[in-house]
Amino acid sequence: MRLVILESPFAGDVAANLAYARVALRDCFMRCEAPIASHLLYTQPGVLNDLDPAERALGIEAGLLWGRFAQATVVYQDRGISFGMQQGIERAYREGRAVEFRRLL
Repeated sequence: MRLVILESPFAGDVAANLAYARVALRDCFMRCEAPIASHLLYTQPGVLNDLDPAERALGIEAGLLWGRFAQATVVYQDRGISFGMQQGIERAYREGRAVEFRRLL
């Protein structure tokens, strides 16, 4: 399996974005990938508050650190590219990691 960082939107319509991210996770697994979707993990109740800028920044940085181990960043773009996703894309390019843009819909 290939290790990937999954980028998809979170903020805004959180319920719809969570449902979309779950489908994106499944898509990764069906491609024989082992995805990390930190925005799904770190924003669970009791972990980090995405509405608190300091906690949001902490979660973004923690998720992007996984990039040291990933072979690619996969960007699911059907619902647009958010500011947080753009940070992940830019970090991948800076670190020399492949970036793949995908659509599900």
